[in-house]
Amino acid sequence: MNSFIVTKIFLLSTVSFLVAFAWTPLLTHFLYKYNLGKGIRDAKQAPVFAMMHQKKAGTPVMGGILVWATTLFLIVFVFALSEFFGGFWVKLNFFSRSETLLPLGALVASALVGLLDDFIDIKKIGLHGGGLRMRHRFIIYGLIAIFGAYWFYYKLGWTILHVPFLGNVDIGLWYIPFFIFIITATAHSVNLTDGLDGLAGGTLLAAFTSYGAIAFARGHYDLATFCGVIAGALLAFLWYNINPARFFMGDTGPMSLGVTLGVIALITNSALLLPIIGIIFVIETLSVIFQMFFKKFLGRKLFISSPLHHHLEALGWPEPKIVMRFWVIAAVSAVVGLILFLGDKI
Repeated sequence: MNSFIVTKIFLLSTVSFLVAFAWTPLLTHFLYKYNLGKGIRDAKQAPVFAMMHQKKAGTPVMGGILVWATTLFLIVFVFALSEFFGGFWVKLNFFSRSETLLPLGALVASALVGLLDDFIDIKKIGLHGGGLRMRHRFIIYGLIAIFGAYWFYYKLGWTILHVPFLGNVDIGLWYIPFFIFIITATAHSVNLTDGLDGLAGGTLLAAFTSYGAIAFARGHYDLATFCGVIAGALLAFLWYNINPARFFMGDTGPMSLGVTLGVIALITNSALLLPIIGIIFVIETLSVIFQMFFKKFLGRKLFISSPLHHHLEALGWPEPKIVMRFWVIAAVSAVVGLILFLGDKI
């Protein structure tokens, strides 16, 4: 049985890569045809960033569609085949109410919000013409998280938090704010990390692969397959997003994938491993927080530019070097997270 499940995960992950890779030319043609390109922040507001990234102006965004649309297509397509033909397709089906319904819903809902944000940004709609403001994004993240928290607490009766090497702790009603914090923090930190060609894609790939292994070890085989399908689509995205990028994720990518990663961490009851598995996301977020603190209370900047990857870029590090080294850190931290998870089960 396990050998078939492993084959199923690898097979659908590979199919996801091939499907995403195959329809990328169609997506890029659409994005370039309708000039859905990236605008660079005003030089007065972010002079260092504008100087370093002016050459990227006009590169299409919304590339995150490739990942979530491929995932949505595969899960619906295989489910439909299992309903109509049964047999082998039932075994390949990975849509289930208990494991993949909530992460799929979170993926699509947040992706559509991110897509709207990208459109607003590109078309310069509204008073500020720069997409949704930070507080608006936090409100949206919060609303999605509140729905997820409601589902977990009231529908599933979930109040247990697993603390590695200490065991399960029943935190009762506190599970709701904990859930909301995990989702909003993860979504925001992934969004901050999406700033260089291939950076968010590679770090997300490591995180989803790690959580796919955790889901498999916990017996959540449909969820493990879901993670594998996302990983396969991310690999195809990276093929075109590696410097110089053919397109960028846009907000529809980081917003949806960050929310989904948080949901998967909570479903597998291993959310406390998320800061280790996603250490790059934590570092990037802390760099922004420290930068804001220094500017507000000390009247100076800690970094030349934030998040950290822009600081390193301003120091003269080539973009591919920053991305590759962050990938290495992400891969190692993902493995460390897996070691801690497996060590906790011994």
